[in-house]
Amino acid sequence: MGKSARKQALKYSSKPKPSPWPWVIGGVLVLAVAVWGFLRWQGQQGVPSLESLIEEGKPALTQVQNHPDYGRSHANIGASLSYATDPPTSGTHWYNWSEPGFYTRGEPREKLVHALEHGNVVIYYDQPGEEVLKTLRAWASRYRGQWDGLVVVPKAGLGQTVELTAWTKLLRLERWDAAAAAALRH
Repeated sequence: MGKSARKQALKYSSKPKPSPWPWVIGGVLVLAVAVWGFLRWQGQQGVPSLESLIEEGKPALTQVQNHPDYGRSHANIGASLSYATDPPTSGTHWYNWSEPGFYTRGEPREKLVHALEHGNVVIYYDQPGEEVLKTLRAWASRYRGQWDGLVVVPKAGLGQTVELTAWTKLLRLERWDAAAAAALRH
């Protein structure tokens, strides 16, 4: 066997280089688990302080107004509906609902009532002050579930008053009380 034949034989008999893909995939998985763990840990920060707020605010729940259940019927989107309470706490509403979040523009009452039916809390604000708005924005970004979310919407004429509604419930806070608001939320 000549030199070139030997080189050719060695070339074909050598083992192939290992693929880098298992390492790449493994690295991505490790990174994904680390990011998930960090985000979960970060999301749990402040929970004890929220829990203590809830306990502190429970006495304020005696101020919650209980309204009758005016029904859960659906009306066509765009239909003009009237409500027995202001803000509404139950009643006929549109088929679509307001998604949880912080709004700088008003939402139709008919969508807000449907959000209440889904188990969301709707908070109305006007000019409660920057610290209150900061808290409401933070809470709205934290509670985004379709069935347990927080919908924060403006309502002209409230001034510093903040109104919190749940299905058949209304808590009107002439002065912001984060503990009372947290207690109603839970």
